[in-house]
Amino acid sequence: MIFANRTEAGRALAERLVRQGLGAGGLVLALPRGGVPVAVPVAERLGAELDIVLVRKIGAPRHPEFGVGAIAEDGPPVFDDAALRYLRLTPDDLAPIVAAERAELARRVGRYRRDRPAPAVTGRRVVLVDDGLATGVTAHAAVRWLAAQSPECLVVAVPVGSQEARARLAAAAGTVVCLHAPAQFSAVGQWYDDFAQLTDVDVDTALRRPRGAQAH
Repeated sequence: MIFANRTEAGRALAERLVRQGLGAGGLVLALPRGGVPVAVPVAERLGAELDIVLVRKIGAPRHPEFGVGAIAEDGPPVFDDAALRYLRLTPDDLAPIVAAERAELARRVGRYRRDRPAPAVTGRRVVLVDDGLATGVTAHAAVRWLAAQSPECLVVAVPVGSQEARARLAAAAGTVVCLHAPAQFSAVGQWYDDFAQLTDVDVDTALRRPRGAQAH
């Protein structure tokens, strides 16, 4: 299953959610940046409010591209225990990196939200959307932050993900909707024809679009 782009993937994901009776009239939260264009058609189809949850990856020392954990908003860090064991690291070893990523997260909260408060989650039906799950650690951090706010229900919805990440998230979130979980998985981008890098402007534009506007 290869998706043409994130918008097409979001439309397919929306139809699956409708068939399963999940998320209608609730709150759709995207993980920027890649989750935003997936979430737009999902929110439109469900008649749901659209907003974002901000997450920062925690990279390994000297290898920042290798994610070993993540933090969401003002929540605690979540670590990939298998990655820590492999690299012989402890959470204390990563404290300086966590502090730096928390500062960058605060900057991005100001950049994306400006004067808007974080979305109200308590007692609401919430669908958390991303463009895919590789390790799932960023989504896991977002799930942990959201679950602490007592939503009525919490669904993680993605077009594609690794089987391992899907299983770990199902244990944390309860419900995971994943259209495609191939046995061989190396990167999210391999399942999209168009997986272009997105910008902050793309996120701003998506969040400002009027309800009912058609995504292209």
